[in-house]
Amino acid sequence: MTINVHYKLTRMSVESDKGSYHQRVFMISPEKTHAEYLDTILAHHQHNANNLLQILIAAQDVHGYIHSDAIDHLSEQMALPRSKIEGVAGFYSFLHLQAAGDYRVLFSDNITDRMAGNIDLMKSLCSQLWVEPGKLSEDGLVCVGTTSCTGMCDQGPGMLVNNIAINHITAERINAIAELIRERVPLSAWPASFFAIEDNIRRRDILLNSQIQPGAALKAMLARGDNATLQEIKTSKLRGRGGAGFSTGMKWEFCRDAAGDAHYVVCNADEGEPGTFKDRVLLNGYADTVFEGMTLCARIIGAKQGFLYLRGEYRYLLPHLQAVLQKRRGQNLLGTSILGHEGFDFDIAIHLGAGAYICGEESALIESLEGKRGTPRNRPPFPVTHGYLNCPTVVNNVETFASTCLITTHGGAWYSGIGTETSCGSKILSVSGDCERPGLYEYPFGVTIAQVLADCGAQDTQAVQVSGPSGVCISADEFNRRIAFDDLATAGAFMIFNQTRDMFEVARNFVHFFAHESCGFCTPCRVGTQLLSNMMDKLADGNGSPYDFTEIEKLNVLLQSTSHCGLGHSACNPVLNTIEKFRPAYDKRLAHKDFIPAFDLDRALSQARQMTGRDDTGAHLESSHESK
Repeated sequence: MTINVHYKLTRMSVESDKGSYHQRVFMISPEKTHAEYLDTILAHHQHNANNLLQILIAAQDVHGYIHSDAIDHLSEQMALPRSKIEGVAGFYSFLHLQAAGDYRVLFSDNITDRMAGNIDLMKSLCSQLWVEPGKLSEDGLVCVGTTSCTGMCDQGPGMLVNNIAINHITAERINAIAELIRERVPLSAWPASFFAIEDNIRRRDILLNSQIQPGAALKAMLARGDNATLQEIKTSKLRGRGGAGFSTGMKWEFCRDAAGDAHYVVCNADEGEPGTFKDRVLLNGYADTVFEGMTLCARIIGAKQGFLYLRGEYRYLLPHLQAVLQKRRGQNLLGTSILGHEGFDFDIAIHLGAGAYICGEESALIESLEGKRGTPRNRPPFPVTHGYLNCPTVVNNVETFASTCLITTHGGAWYSGIGTETSCGSKILSVSGDCERPGLYEYPFGVTIAQVLADCGAQDTQAVQVSGPSGVCISADEFNRRIAFDDLATAGAFMIFNQTRDMFEVARNFVHFFAHESCGFCTPCRVGTQLLSNMMDKLADGNGSPYDFTEIEKLNVLLQSTSHCGLGHSACNPVLNTIEKFRPAYDKRLAHKDFIPAFDLDRALSQARQMTGRDDTGAHLESSHESK
């Protein structure tokens, strides 16, 4: 995280074919006390408890983990219980309360990374470094494990090293990385090519082809008037691009009319849905347009402060985004009296996430913005009336804010004439998996699955997962269906699987994702997702029976009716979809007609038999279903 501090900074400068980025990493000399570096961080954040997550991220940058003594100092200085600080830190997977190694290597474990061979690559690295997956090496040098999708599915397999993305992992790169770690080479001296991240824009339409100059949309709004601009957005029929599809104009109007002295604008850039990476590209190449859309919203709803919530996996974008914000301030497009209009005051701060998929849900994101655990809130009330700090707040995603600039510049009628009657404008799809040209594809709403498959060079396609694990799995006889809110609504993920793929394993990967990312707040989701994961593992181990299908259906009813938020509601979707459409993938795993327990005691005693040198009949359990 880049802040103005007085202790020593080191800068990693990485050149790529897209330019350069700088990742600043906080370092501290051994003689510095925790108080000395923490007090600088606290002063920057005004000792504000709402910035607790940002303070913890900055504190971890110093030593690679959050020291116990550091928590004591933060507790004293911020007047917060130690348990609250530990509770927040323990919620986010990128924060560590114990030493996690000088090199923290996390392989992206999305299904597309699996298809590209990530598991074998991880085993190779672990073997070369003499470390077990998920454990810290004995010398404290390195820890190797897995993480959920890193938003780089178009260029996998990928990994994070100390939260910095490296893609296109090959056996050769693994060998090089193992050597670099063994030699304790700092990341700043690693080959620049390792850190190159491509945009991979394959098809452009109205948004990706736009060349809106900074300030043009704001000038159009000021000339037209705030109310008239809001009406243009309503006329455009723009719906939120995060997947839910709520009317953007209505959301802004509800927030504008809500009681409260302070109003806020929040851009949700925490796209954690496996298979989605469009926000990464928009923030890299269209940040001005995104920030301008937020500023349009601020003018209409009367907000003075905005936030961009940036997922931790995209931390490498932080210096670029900060530079764009600073440039806009210099152009009088942010700050006080924007474009010379007295009273038009608005600025944007960037808050980093720290590895929590659930924070993509708008109320969980707001909790995280307030320095808390990212637990979804009960709704109603909704953020438009009770959002950040319980004030009226608009939360839209990156693509939505960028689209409002098009509407403000070209008019609502123009925008509503593109796409379909109920789904106006364009949609950006993040295409990955079994195709020749993965990347971003922008289409007017209404495009068919078949058209996208043809454009990206997909061959012999068996299935497409639309909108990630929480979405829907489409089989070959449905490829005439369309991307639209009244058919296949999507946040943008478009994952392709050819005939060689085992759809059971696809669903199993998704189920493990939900179990890993459950926030743990409600018992049905916390326990139910783990039970579902165990059932899929049981089938994979050859202990399945029709009984397990019945249990999965019961579990789905339970999760749908009692889970606190959408994660639990959709956790069973991948299994139910693939059972319905790819039943043979499950049937071949039903080795038994009657119920078989997942735990096999006789098999568990095999190690004891080896130790005693016995393998006679008496050393086995008679009730075991194993052959003796």
